[in-house]
Amino acid sequence: MNDDAFWALIDELSRRPGDRDERLEWLRTELMRRPAAESVEFQVRLERATESADTRALWTAANRIEGGDCTDDGFHYFTLWLVGQGRKVYESVLADPDALADVPGVRALVGRHHDDWDDDEWPEWEELDYVAQDAWDELTGQEGDDGEEFLDAVEEAEDAAEAAGEWEEDARPRGARPEGSAIPRLTALFPPGASGS
Repeated sequence: MNDDAFWALIDELSRRPGDRDERLEWLRTELMRRPAAESVEFQVRLERATESADTRALWTAANRIEGGDCTDDGFHYFTLWLVGQGRKVYESVLADPDALADVPGVRALVGRHHDDWDDDEWPEWEELDYVAQDAWDELTGQEGDDGEEFLDAVEEAEDAAEAAGEWEEDARPRGARPEGSAIPRLTALFPPGASGS
């Protein structure tokens, strides 16, 4: 699975009808139709995408949306959610985190207190991190090993990709905004001390 195949799956996932569980079931089924190695390659690319999104500027934006309550784990789940929005949204937000102000899922939260957000509305998607392992476990019959075999396979695939020069040291898309820069549109939507923050 190359980057284009990974993003084609993610883009289709982002357009699927239904709630997050139904969409993840679709993705799991799609991965189950492929060789088990593609589940590993999917996870490698998913991890690479979330690592590329792990910037101070994006954490600042996520923290603004979540009212200052974005934990380390919560930020990782946020980056998974961001990947799940599709390639176009992902790349635009990495280039300029303030572009989150244009994402419909973010705009739907404006003016509402966090306690009023449904689980499927939170800009976090932890479960996306497990779908490839679920498919791989079922394809390989490894359901009872607590994911150790899968994680070993992912680590080996990452090492092989790095050794082959597939990943540059820092392949993050870069925009005009430096790390930690202002997010005026998000701040206007989610002002400090507002009822939604």
